Amino acid sequence: MTTQDTTHEKIQEAITSDDVVLFMKGRRRMPQCGFSAQVVGILDQMLEDYTTVNVLTDPEVRQGIKEFSNWPTIPQLYVRGKFVGGCDIITEMFEQGELQTILGVEVAEVSPPTLHITEAAAGALKEALASEGGSRVRISIDARFRPTLNLDGAGPLDLEVEAGGVPFVVDRGTAQRSDGLRIDFLEGAQGGFRIDNPNEPAKVRQVGPEQAKALLEGEEGIQFIDVRTPDERDTASIGGARLLDDAYRAELLELPKETPLLFHCHHGGRSQAAAEYFLGQGFTKVFNLAGGIDAWSREVDTSIPRY
Repeated sequence: MTTQDTTHEKIQEAITSDDVVLFMKGRRRMPQCGFSAQVVGILDQMLEDYTTVNVLTDPEVRQGIKEFSNWPTIPQLYVRGKFVGGCDIITEMFEQGELQTILGVEVAEVSPPTLHITEAAAGALKEALASEGGSRVRISIDARFRPTLNLDGAGPLDLEVEAGGVPFVVDRGTAQRSDGLRIDFLEGAQGGFRIDNPNEPAKVRQVGPEQAKALLEGEEGIQFIDVRTPDERDTASIGGARLLDDAYRAELLELPKETPLLFHCHHGGRSQAAAEYFLGQGFTKVFNLAGGIDAWSREVDTSIPRY
């Protein structure tokens, strides 16, 4: 038996191991590409249990599944042994209600989201609809909470909602992720639409030196945390930052989880890791100084030695 035959046999066994099998990059609870995350987000809305195969752990399966299905991309979904499609097809089928039929699940009731739109954003969107001859503005929020705005029509399972005199349309997944969404618009070269989603999970927010300075001046109770070594701190330090040792770590973990935390290191890598740790401990306002103390010494306080 050739290597290809062995790989195809392994794939066939995986496909028939469960009614629903998803070949993806990463695991169900930790997708490692946006397309896999999107499909997992769709399936999770409908199914409690299904099988995933992480193609990143087996290069032969990663290539072999493409040949097996004659489909060039991953993820790939199989239902009761039959190939359904990749990310775009699965998303479209879900929005049209076809995927629910294939999976044998009911199309659940979804309420239209409440949207908040500023006058500036409403004016810009009305102008775009008039100039492009569009009928509605489609808001899409994918499984990783990345927003997009487009001019589009409505599909059979789409939900329609009006805000600020602007007609919007959302797919079912977006409706569940966008309640309370706020849309603003800023003029100028650095302007454009600004979308604030209160449903988005907390994440480490990157801030430059000037933004960090403003945070330190304006955020009450903010903790400014230096995650470098004591020797580095002796070489150069930012006023107000406290070295993260065991005692300070324990002190931080006792603080209310809404306490703002701003981390810095030399260039931003170690502080990012520390920030993600505290995010995982439940803190919701976590910031990382992009570029670290090196950027601070170039842009805010040139008296701080660079090393």
